[in-house]
Amino acid sequence: MPRIAPLVAGDPDHLGSFRLSGRIGEGGQGIVYLGVNDEGERAAIKLLHVKFSGDTIARSRFARELKAAQRVASFCTARVIEADLDGDTPYIASEYIDGRALRDLVDADGPLTGTALDRLAIGTATALTAIHHASIIHRDFKPDNVLIAADGPRVVDFGIARIIDSTGTITSRAIGTPAYMAPEQIAGDDIGPYTDVFSWGATIAFAATGETVFEGKSIAVVLNRILNHEVDVDMMPEPLRSVVSSALAKSPAERPSADQILLRLLGQSSTAGASTAVLTKGVQLAGDDTTPFIRVSAGSITDHPSRRASAVPTHQGPSDGTGHHAAAGRQAGTGWSATGHAVTGTGTGTGAEPGTGAGHSTTGQSPATGHQRAGQQTVPPGESGPPPGEAGPPEGGGPPYPAEESAAPGRRGRAKAWAAAAIVLVLVAAAAVAAMMNGWLQLPFGGMPEPSVDSSRLTVVDKVAGTGRIVIGVRGDLPGVGLRNGDGFDGFDVDIAREVAAELGAKETKFVQVSRADRAEALEKGQVDLVVAAYSIDKGRTQFAGPYYLAHRDLLVRADSGFDTIADLKGEKVCAASSSSLGEVQEKVTVEPVPASDYAACMDLLRSGKVAAVPGEDVVLAGFAQRESMRYKILGAKLNNERYAVGIRNGDVKTCKAVKAVIADLYARGVVKRLLTSRFGRVDFEMELKVPAMETC
Repeated sequence: MPRIAPLVAGDPDHLGSFRLSGRIGEGGQGIVYLGVNDEGERAAIKLLHVKFSGDTIARSRFARELKAAQRVASFCTARVIEADLDGDTPYIASEYIDGRALRDLVDADGPLTGTALDRLAIGTATALTAIHHASIIHRDFKPDNVLIAADGPRVVDFGIARIIDSTGTITSRAIGTPAYMAPEQIAGDDIGPYTDVFSWGATIAFAATGETVFEGKSIAVVLNRILNHEVDVDMMPEPLRSVVSSALAKSPAERPSADQILLRLLGQSSTAGASTAVLTKGVQLAGDDTTPFIRVSAGSITDHPSRRASAVPTHQGPSDGTGHHAAAGRQAGTGWSATGHAVTGTGTGTGAEPGTGAGHSTTGQSPATGHQRAGQQTVPPGESGPPPGEAGPPEGGGPPYPAEESAAPGRRGRAKAWAAAAIVLVLVAAAAVAAMMNGWLQLPFGGMPEPSVDSSRLTVVDKVAGTGRIVIGVRGDLPGVGLRNGDGFDGFDVDIAREVAAELGAKETKFVQVSRADRAEALEKGQVDLVVAAYSIDKGRTQFAGPYYLAHRDLLVRADSGFDTIADLKGEKVCAASSSSLGEVQEKVTVEPVPASDYAACMDLLRSGKVAAVPGEDVVLAGFAQRESMRYKILGAKLNNERYAVGIRNGDVKTCKAVKAVIADLYARGVVKRLLTSRFGRVDFEMELKVPAMETC
C-alpha cells in the first residue's frame, strides 16, 4: 500500500492554519497534503496546482467542488474544515479519514460478506442520501472513493460533483469512471441522483463479488456490458440482493432513490423520505462493529408524525430558487420536537458561579471493517425479508423518478398484501419494544430472545429506542444558557439538548438540574443519560460528544464604552468574580480587580459604570447581557477556548457517534446559528458558526 510521502522541495510547509507533514497523493490538477492544526486535528488538504492557479476555469471547478462538499451534512462523508479559494494558493482542507480504500481492501483480502457487507451498504447509502439531500450529484461514486475508517465507511471526493438545477437533473457529459458509470452517462442523456444510485449498486456488487461487474478489456466492451449485461447478485442476502438489483436497473425510472435504499436496508417503510434520525441510525449501524447487527424494526424510526413531515420526498420537486428543491410535505425548521418535557432539581438563583466551563488516506489498517471472507456464516438461518424481487414495502407515490411507462399489472394486489404485512410488522414491533422494556433483547434478524445483560449498561441510544425516554442534565442558573424558568428550563444549552434528544428518537425528555460539582457523578451513577451544561471537554472520567459549540474566555463591555481591544483596558477596573478569568486578562494587560460574588453582581457593577469590563466565557456573558436594556458587546479577545460538549457515560461509543452526527447536522442545517441568534442576538458578539473540530469517540 502507498504511504504518506515526505514533502519535497517547493512544497509549502503551511496552508492556512495547518502545518503540512507529508503528501497523501497527487492528481492531474492538484496535490493532497496531510496537515495538522494547533488543536491537533488532521486534515487532507487539496492544493490546486500552481500551473492552474491563474486558470479561471480550473478555479471555478475547484470552487464548485468546495461548494458541493460544504453543502453535504457529514453523515458518512468527510466534512470541510477550512478553505481559501481567493489567495495565490487555493486549497480545501477536509477531514482526514485514516482508512483503506474499499478497492484496496477487497483486492487484498477478497470480497465482503455478511455483517461487513451490510454495514458497508448502509454506510454508503447513508452518505449518498445526505449528498442527495443537499441537491448534489456525486457523479464518480466508485470503490476508490469509499474509505473504510475505524468508525465505518466514508464517501469522499466531490471533485466532479455538480449541484442539481431546477429540473432535478444536469446535462451529462461522459465524466466519471467508465466501469461505474450509469447507462444515461454513457448515452449523454440528462443525469440525476438516480445516476449515483446505479454507481452505488455497481460498487456494492464489486464489494460482494471481488470483481468489477462491468469489467472489459476495452472501453467499448465496458460500455457494452453496462448497457446490456445483467449483474448476478444471487450471492447477496435479502434485502440487499433486491436493493442492489433494483439499483442496477438500466432505466433510471426503475431505480429506487437513495432514501428508499437506506430505508429498505434498515427494515423501514420506504414510502417516506429518510429523516435525520434515519441518517443517524445509518451512521450508528455502519460504524459499530462491537455489537451484532440488528435490522431496525419497521416503523421504529419513521413513525413519528413530524418525522414524516420533515422527510425528503422521493420525487425531486420544483426548485425554490436556491438550488434546493421544494418537497411536498417537507417541514421547515429543525425536525421534530419531543412530545413531553419534565423537569426536576432545586435552586432558582440566577447569579451563577463564575467559570462554568471547566480528506483521506489510503494507508493503515481499518479495525472496524469487520472484514470476512466469502463463505463465512454471519447471518443466522431463518432471516426473514421481502419475497425475491421485492426489497421492501411498495412506494406509495410511485417510482422515485419520472417513469416512462405505467406500472406493471398486479402491483395493486402486491400493495394490499404489503399493507397487511405492515400491520403484522407493527404488532411485532410493539411486542419487541415491550419485551425489551421487560429485560429482553432482540437477536439479529429475528432470532429467539435471551435474557438481557444489565440494563444499566445499555447505551443511551438503545435505551431511547426501547423506551422513548431520555434524561438530560442542564444548568439552572445561567441566563440564556441554562436557566430554570418556573416548571421548566430554557436557554441555548437546553435548546441543543432538545434537538439532540429529538434526533435520537426520544418522545419524552426530562431535564435535571446539575452543577459543575455534580455533573460527572450524575452521569456515572446513571442519574442522567446526557449532560448539556456548558460542559467543557476535560481530561476527567466523562466521555464527550462534540463539541456542540466553541466558546472562548473573553470580556463583556458596554457597547458605548469605546473599548475595542483588550489593550484599551489598561489601568481600568475589571470585575473579579472568577480568579481564572481575571488571571488570563492580567497576563495580557494590567487592570485593577474589583471583587464580586458572582456574575449577577458583576453586571450590577458594569451597568453602573463601577467597572469597565467583566471577564468570563463569552456565551455565559452574552446570556447575562441579553436580558439587559442597555447594549453590550463581547470584546473579541478570545483568551482561550472552551469546547462545550455533550457529556456521556464513559464507554458509550455508540451514543457518542450518534450525537456527533446530530451536532454536525445542526450546523449544516443552520439550526445552531438560529438558536444562537435567538438567545444572544441583542449582544454584539462574533458567534462561532462553523462546525467545531470533533473529539474522537
